[in-house]
Amino acid sequence: MNDSRTPAHAVRRSVAALVLALLLGLLVPAAAAHPATPALPGDVVSEAIAGGWTWPVGAFRLERAYSAPAHPYGSGHRGVDVRPVGIQRVLSPADGVVAFSGLVADRPVVTIDHGAGLVTTLEPVACDLRPGAVVRRGEVLGSLATGGHAEPGTLHIGVRLHGDYLNPMALLGGVPRAVLLPCC
Repeated sequence: MNDSRTPAHAVRRSVAALVLALLLGLLVPAAAAHPATPALPGDVVSEAIAGGWTWPVGAFRLERAYSAPAHPYGSGHRGVDVRPVGIQRVLSPADGVVAFSGLVADRPVVTIDHGAGLVTTLEPVACDLRPGAVVRRGEVLGSLATGGHAEPGTLHIGVRLHGDYLNPMALLGGVPRAVLLPCC
């Protein structure tokens, strides 16, 4: 059989297959691993999803989506910004330990360590919890404050795995389904 495809086509196809395999590895739980085997990033994400993360605010509008940078120092948006509707209390998205609570460049920030290299940062959040405080999923951390790079009235949600940013929506299950209310 005479294959008229170019070598470049074959390379693109191989790269596409590799990318698909990597994505599936991040989204599909690995087969039961030996207990002594350290968790791979895909395992950590799968376990976090299975652990039932929750949005850190109740009703909200998605204001700004995650935009991965082309390289570690490139421009992008390393999280999502949401605008709470109604009550502006901020909840812990998952079980963890407060790693940091305080001001960073004049904005109040809360960082939660969920273990296995998974860390959430929420800003701006007025929080009285101190580092080392244990928090549970859905527990109130504080209230939406002002400051930071996000639009006023919005909450920035950032998630890192071993220092690399992830799209928080992968753990939070995407944007909750819209419910249409009767008008008039």
